[in-house]
Amino acid sequence: MGDNKSGRDKQARDEDRRQREREIAAAVERGDEPEPEVDTSELAYFETELEPLTFPATGAEIVAVVGDREIESAVGTYAVADLVPAVDWERFDSPEEVRVRIQRPTIAAAMKRIVEASDPLPNEELGRSQRDAYERTFEALKEIDDDDDDEGIRVIADWIVEQISEKEAIPGSRDVRRRAAKFCRSNGYEIRNDEWLGV
Repeated sequence: MGDNKSGRDKQARDEDRRQREREIAAAVERGDEPEPEVDTSELAYFETELEPLTFPATGAEIVAVVGDREIESAVGTYAVADLVPAVDWERFDSPEEVRVRIQRPTIAAAMKRIVEASDPLPNEELGRSQRDAYERTFEALKEIDDDDDDEGIRVIADWIVEQISEKEAIPGSRDVRRRAAKFCRSNGYEIRNDEWLGV
């Protein structure tokens, strides 16, 4: 590779990608997050495809640029447009933030539905802490319901979208956790009081 600007830029991008792969592998090894459903090398390559965007970028901008890009995961193939909400108020500060969002496609697809369902509400906004609580609930459901094709995630996402449609309000994170716990118990999963879903 020649010692010119494009060669140096490619080397820097490659090193950034390798560093991100090492960080993901280290986090998984530590066990402080579940293993991503999408191969880390594919995620790192995907980040390079976001380079034409200026960050922070909206979900709508990301979908416009790479919406038809397909991501292979352990549970199937998803287009980025299936995982990132095409709304202007959903902002991503960096390509890495987009990668983190799509590394668990089942949860990302559920959150996309919820964000897009809440978009037309005039006086409601899905705040960051509420969004994080929803995602944590979905992660807990995934751990419990991993063998059942993520049925719990779909059921709770459907319930949230129905609540938004019927009541024109975003359900509180505690209500979502209660609903998820009820689903788990009705399907024979034990939920302890000291667990996230044990509300």
